[in-house]
Amino acid sequence: MTARNWFVMARTRRRYAAIEPQHAVETLIRTRTAELDQVRAASAELSRLFAATQDGGSDEVEIIRGSEALGRWFVRLQQEARGDVRTLDRPPYALTTANPVEETALGKGLAYRAVYAPEALEWPGVLDDIRRLVRHGEQARVLPSLRVKLAIADRRIALMPLTLDLADVRAAVVRPSTLLDALVDYWELCWQQATPLEGPAEESLAEDDRLMLSLLVSGLKDEAIARQLGWSLRTMRRRTSRLHELLGATNRFQAGVVAARRGWL
Repeated sequence: MTARNWFVMARTRRRYAAIEPQHAVETLIRTRTAELDQVRAASAELSRLFAATQDGGSDEVEIIRGSEALGRWFVRLQQEARGDVRTLDRPPYALTTANPVEETALGKGLAYRAVYAPEALEWPGVLDDIRRLVRHGEQARVLPSLRVKLAIADRRIALMPLTLDLADVRAAVVRPSTLLDALVDYWELCWQQATPLEGPAEESLAEDDRLMLSLLVSGLKDEAIARQLGWSLRTMRRRTSRLHELLGATNRFQAGVVAARRGWL
């Protein structure tokens, strides 16, 4: 046997070798925890960067105040976008949860990628709106512990509320600068860590079950999932048990791991 053949066989054995399940799960948990800690650290750093701009503005950063001004800028950002719009979405909402501009923009070929906090999905009508937008082309993901709201157009301009206090609405309009580059990088980090809201179709899963799976691994409570899907809590838990049996899982985390391995998430 040549050295080359031995290397290929050894590499193949290492790739498919079975390992102790508990060790594998613990390693995955530590990895995911470290990645989420990076997201939190980046969020804190961005908050410190913005703190210096809250009392004024500059050529790169413009401070706007009031719900109506924020709403107008969000519409303007989307209307002036030429390639793509990326968002981080979480409550509270200054004016409305709906975004009528997006559906029109999607129809014109504008790409939308959105990361939602689980809390957003609990607001009345939001999940139905997201599912409709996904059917029109939006790529949607969910990320627990998302603390920032953000919209970026074409890597050219960003809009970020500086406070989540509806009694004191302030936001920063960020133009090309190192700060804008940092916001784009932060959005990319959130996107990588987030869970797709709806996975690809599977013959063994109904559409509602696929959506339930996405919501389960996104961190929503049973009561919130049942409410969003229009089910009783008993029905929701019965279908969850069936899903666990199908995946050979005993809890949400295992279900997410197995579903991801199968390509459902």
